[in-house]
Amino acid sequence: MPRPEASAFVKTSMTAPDGYFAWEATGLRWLAAVTDGARVAPVLGVEPNRLLLERVSHAAPSRTAAEAFGRDLARTHAAGAPAYGVGPDGWEGHGWLGPATDLLPLLLGSYDRWGEMYAELRLLPIATEGERRGALTGEDVRDVERLAQRLRDDDGDLDTGEPPARLHGDLWSGNLLWSPDGVVLVDPAAHAGHRETDLAMLQMFGSPQLATVLAAYDEAAPLADGWRSRVALHQTYPLLLHAAVFGGTYVGQAMDAVRRYL
Repeated sequence: MPRPEASAFVKTSMTAPDGYFAWEATGLRWLAAVTDGARVAPVLGVEPNRLLLERVSHAAPSRTAAEAFGRDLARTHAAGAPAYGVGPDGWEGHGWLGPATDLLPLLLGSYDRWGEMYAELRLLPIATEGERRGALTGEDVRDVERLAQRLRDDDGDLDTGEPPARLHGDLWSGNLLWSPDGVVLVDPAAHAGHRETDLAMLQMFGSPQLATVLAAYDEAAPLADGWRSRVALHQTYPLLLHAAVFGGTYVGQAMDAVRRYL
C-alpha cells in the first residue's frame, strides 16, 4: 500500500517482480503524455523496489468531475498506439497485471486486429494459467478456446474494427482517485487495446458517478452500436484472471461471460 512521505506517496512491495515499478511508471508517463487527456498521478521517481508519486488530495466524487473525466478519458483513448497489444513507448518485454501479492504476466505483442490480440495475448494464456492452478476444468479451457477462435474469425460482430486505443489497462474504481481538481488515475497496466475494454473494467465492480462518466464519454466519442452487449466480452479476461488468482465465485462469473459469446 502507498504510504505518505513528505509531498509524495511511496509505493513499495517486497513481492513485486523485478521491473514492476518501472513498468508502472512507464505506463503513467505514456498516459500523461496525452494533451488534455485523463489526469494521472505524476511520477516523482522510480527505483527497483519502490515508486514515488505526487500526493493526491481526496474529494467527494461529483457529477462535474465525472463528466470531465469521461471526456478526458475519450481523449486518452483517441491518442492511440501503433498496433493492438503494444506496450507504452519506451517499454520492452511484457508487463504485469493482478493483485500486488500475485502479479501475472500481461503479454504484449503487435496485432492488426483486436480480436486476434485478445484471443492470443489475453484469453488463451489466462485459461492455461487458470487450469494450471486448478481453478478451471478442461471443459472450461475448451470453451475459452472456442471463444478465442470466434474472435480470430470474427466478421465484425464482436470486433468493431476501431483503431487501437491507449488504455489504462486496469481501470477499476480503486484506481480512480477523486481529487478537488478532478479524477486522477493510478496503478495502470497501460497498453494498446480496444477502448471498450477500459470502460468494461470500470463497470465490473461499479464506480461512483459511473452513469455520468459513460454518458460524457459517449457524447465526446460515440461508442459503436451494441457496445453494451459487448461489456461482458471485454470483462472475460479480468474475470478469468480473478478466477485464476482467487477462485471461488469468480470461476462461475468468468465462464458465464465466456459462454455468452459462444
